[in-house]
Amino acid sequence: MLKRTLGRSLLILMVVTGFGGTINDSSITQKERKTAVTMMKDTRTEVSSCVKGLSAEQLSFRAAPDKWSIQECIYHIAATEKALWSLFESSMKGASTPERRTEIKITDEDFVKRVHDRSSKVKAIEPLQPANTGYKSLEDALSDFKESRTEHIKYMKSSTEDLRNHMVQMPFGTIDCYQLCLMTAAHSKRHLLQIEEIKADPAFPRQ
Repeated sequence: MLKRTLGRSLLILMVVTGFGGTINDSSITQKERKTAVTMMKDTRTEVSSCVKGLSAEQLSFRAAPDKWSIQECIYHIAATEKALWSLFESSMKGASTPERRTEIKITDEDFVKRVHDRSSKVKAIEPLQPANTGYKSLEDALSDFKESRTEHIKYMKSSTEDLRNHMVQMPFGTIDCYQLCLMTAAHSKRHLLQIEEIKADPAFPRQ
């Protein structure tokens, strides 16, 4: 295995080495792995395709002054991808706590549905507001998102870590790190649905 230079991210290290392990029964199941990878791949493709062929006017259209544009949605998706994965990495550094599994009150399927559900609005925290993400163009945000998501897919394909017994305390309750991985894809889908709503607005510019 090629040596990696010092200072590479923890994520890359985990992907390359798998911590010296092999995929086995102590890892997530093959079904869980496939579910997460499929969700991550599908939403990566959808994020890129949802803006293809759109004009600058369409990308910047807002249904109302307090609503986001499609471009702003992409900025938020890209920034949140990195923020959620940073939370994932920090949570995985801690000790596993299987005794806390009783704190998890939601199934994977229901959790994903809850993230998708746009009938429940949640205001993004200030660092993840589009204006605060630091992106200067749609291309920058898309490139950053695709690069991040590709590494996350690689990790999910090969990880041997105990994702189920590392917990994450969220404002809405406790989830495990596998569910947090699902959240990265589900969050993208939530805002892809928002983009569909923007395109469906009667005032959306038509070409």
